Amino acid sequence: MIPQIAQSGKVILVAAGPGDPELLTVKAARWLQKAEVVLTDRLVSEDILKQYVSPGAEVVYVGKQCRRGASTPQSTINDLLVQYAVQGKLVVRLKGGDVSIFSNILDELQVLSVHQIPYEIVPGVTAALGAAAYSGIPLTARNYSTAVRFLTYYKSDIVTDAYWKELANTNDTLVFYMSADTLSVLVDKLIENGITADKLLAVVEQATTPLQNVFTCSLNEYKEKIGSRSFLSPSLIIIGKVVALHHQFGWQKNSNSGEEYFAPVAGKLVAYKDKAERA
Repeated sequence: MIPQIAQSGKVILVAAGPGDPELLTVKAARWLQKAEVVLTDRLVSEDILKQYVSPGAEVVYVGKQCRRGASTPQSTINDLLVQYAVQGKLVVRLKGGDVSIFSNILDELQVLSVHQIPYEIVPGVTAALGAAAYSGIPLTARNYSTAVRFLTYYKSDIVTDAYWKELANTNDTLVFYMSADTLSVLVDKLIENGITADKLLAVVEQATTPLQNVFTCSLNEYKEKIGSRSFLSPSLIIIGKVVALHHQFGWQKNSNSGEEYFAPVAGKLVAYKDKAERA
């Protein structure tokens, strides 16, 4: 049987932006101040939670970290959304970046719809736009590119051979999310398919945060210059002619730090469990 919820129960799917807490939208801040429960991703600045969430609200960490460390199953997140909404609470589901770009919003929309739970969606600054701005890389700069593609290559079977050829030959700027662990294969595939030397590679590590680092090179130089490096999460990959603009217009210096701005999922889950047990 589908549980019935109180009239006041509602879920707001809110974007937190790519890292810098000042990139949070006014509307997002307003909902966070009203929320009774906040289900937050890992890639959300702690400063946002401290500054905008009401002291009386319950904050639940439901982060994911792909193959690294513990992750909260999507089914658990779905259950929590329904559980709190059934209690008639105002729930904010807080997501890093923008809620519609490479998030599991579809799963959450479906479960809310099935259970007839009202919701709203609040957009935000996605990681590609934050990384581009804070690196001085205009993604569609005139005479460099007229389009940009948002992609992911987090596992090796999601891009066909025909599409690799198209990607290698397009003049569109390519932005890859969640692909740092497969970057070596990504570079090899583009080189195999004839990508030209004027299309450069940038890896933007922990974009828009005080710990941001930007690494650039040609694809042919990748293995020699940065191929042995392990990039901190999150890292975004930009490929195209526009990457050359970073050296002229990059306005934020590299932090040259190996510190993590976003705490790993395991640590946040332990902290939340300890807090729950003390309560």
